[in-house]
Amino acid sequence: MNAKMKRRMVAVTGVIVIVLILVLAIVGGNSAAKTVSVAEALEWQDDAKLQVTGNVVENSFSIEGDVLTFKIYDSEADPGAAQQLDVRYDGGVSATFGNDVTAICTGKKDANGMLNCSELVTKCPSKYESGVDALSVSGLLDYGEKVLNKPVKVAGVMKAGTLAGVDAAERFVIVDEEAGKELRVKYEGALSDETAEGSNVVLTGSVDKDGLFVATDVALEG
Repeated sequence: MNAKMKRRMVAVTGVIVIVLILVLAIVGGNSAAKTVSVAEALEWQDDAKLQVTGNVVENSFSIEGDVLTFKIYDSEADPGAAQQLDVRYDGGVSATFGNDVTAICTGKKDANGMLNCSELVTKCPSKYESGVDALSVSGLLDYGEKVLNKPVKVAGVMKAGTLAGVDAAERFVIVDEEAGKELRVKYEGALSDETAEGSNVVLTGSVDKDGLFVATDVALEG
């Protein structure tokens, strides 16, 4: 290959690289989401990609297969009076998802005003509580029917292989490792990001007639 041909190929390659950079810049610019509040998202009219952060309205979620629908509100607003945005996410649901979790939703609104998410990130700050004044699992079970539907606090270890999504009949199981006893738990709230199977947890709630512990609060023991 002579020098003239080499210079021509270098020039052509340079042009191709510049074109690719411009195309990527345009595509990247068009795909960038606009960060807006829930109130702003409700008023949004065009086909722009939006990123909206809000808290999940209590008991607003529904899960069918891999499709999750729920409502969010601005966290700084009064939950009872706040405007609410309908959200749909077609993807796996995080085990930490639940009532009042902070949801960062990225997607586009449809003709019905629903935000169809292509990305969903949930965040829940870690919560710690002392287990000093909590009952052990075996201690709670020893009370039998005496504690049915009465508010109590119980501490235990989240059993491996039992952590499920918020729509499950049982969210997880805690165990008393010394006594080997277990307690099934139902919980519809959000779990902190640090929660994992094997975590020491402190629960507040009550035992129902079926022996299921219906938790109103879940914290990491600390």
